[in-house]
Amino acid sequence: MFKCPYRRAGESFSRKAMGLRSIQLPEKSVEVKTFPRLPFIDFARGLVMAIMAWDHVTNFWNQIHGGSEGLFAYRNPALNLTWFMARFVTHYCAPTFIFLSGVSLALSVRKRLLRGEPQRDITLHVVQRGVVLLIFEALLVAPAFGLPRYYFGVIACIGVSLIILSVARRLPTKVILVLSLITILNAQYLDLSFIPNDVAWGHYLRVIVHEPGFDMVPYVGLYPVVPWIGVMCLGWCLGSFLSGLDLEAVQRLKAPLFVTGVSSIALFFVVRLFNGYGNLVRRWSNNIMDWLYLSKYPPSIAFLLWSLGGMFLFLALGLLIQERGWSNRSLPGVMNTLGRNPLFFYLTHLWLYRLRLPGVPAPFYLDLWQSLAFWLVGLVVLWQLTARFERLKRAHPGSLLRYI
Repeated sequence: MFKCPYRRAGESFSRKAMGLRSIQLPEKSVEVKTFPRLPFIDFARGLVMAIMAWDHVTNFWNQIHGGSEGLFAYRNPALNLTWFMARFVTHYCAPTFIFLSGVSLALSVRKRLLRGEPQRDITLHVVQRGVVLLIFEALLVAPAFGLPRYYFGVIACIGVSLIILSVARRLPTKVILVLSLITILNAQYLDLSFIPNDVAWGHYLRVIVHEPGFDMVPYVGLYPVVPWIGVMCLGWCLGSFLSGLDLEAVQRLKAPLFVTGVSSIALFFVVRLFNGYGNLVRRWSNNIMDWLYLSKYPPSIAFLLWSLGGMFLFLALGLLIQERGWSNRSLPGVMNTLGRNPLFFYLTHLWLYRLRLPGVPAPFYLDLWQSLAFWLVGLVVLWQLTARFERLKRAHPGSLLRYI
């Protein structure tokens, strides 16, 4: 009998609970191991998606909304500290979303391999998921933001990165780790001047690779593949590491994740203080808003240090919640439900909070407290919709719902 690596002291598991199934061979029965979802990952992802919803509420319904950090060398002077921070707290979202996409991909591939799926089928599945994301970006996401269908946003970036990783994942994990760090640490030196910028194909290629912007409509975008592919590959490396651990070993990562998060944030202050390497937007003064006005498009090293540092703290908190057995209780349970269905939440929340057809401007504007109320009510509605979608998806495992 195979010993389940996720068994805690004093617990006994049935064959079904351990996730074991028998494959009958002519002479013997072989146990195939699978492992369960890791709730702390779903918690961190659900938390940042709830924060992301706040960003989009203010984008749709506030007259002044911070944004375009990095496209301009100066922060928006119309933003006071309150509105500036209302935007700044949402910076955790995209880096966490992309990083955890890499984690989830690694865990998913590992499960498929344990089930005996051939590498070719896994590669095809990952490519299909990437293509589906590109279609969703063009048909559902871009219109929600009132942008042209060629808009290259975060969903398209993840889609292209998945297609690249469908092949690159066959490299040794250490090689992927090194290439990821090289990509992130040297992205600011990438020179695309050899690609013509005055023709549509060349300009759009530069937007997709490393030069986000809105200079040539409709070929616009905000999330270039470089260095975001490096962030997703870092997530892949963490996911590959997690897939080799039992549950007790995963729980012991709480302190290392916390230390990593704190160290990353501390290093952010060092990079920002020296105001040179790692800062695509310089710090013009010691004003707190100048300190925190970071390049997101494309992401600078300072931006990634701050946002990924926060993500590691969220993961450590998720492990604490998982350890205490709170993952399916009250607020953590809500976050986990959202985190288990990220694409459905993403696509649904845009149109729920937009509350109007594409191309229709906001009929009125909300103040801060009205926006907060709208955001909270919307989260309750989204939680219920997401829970119902999850049940529907589980009831039809082989349907097209598996791509959402």
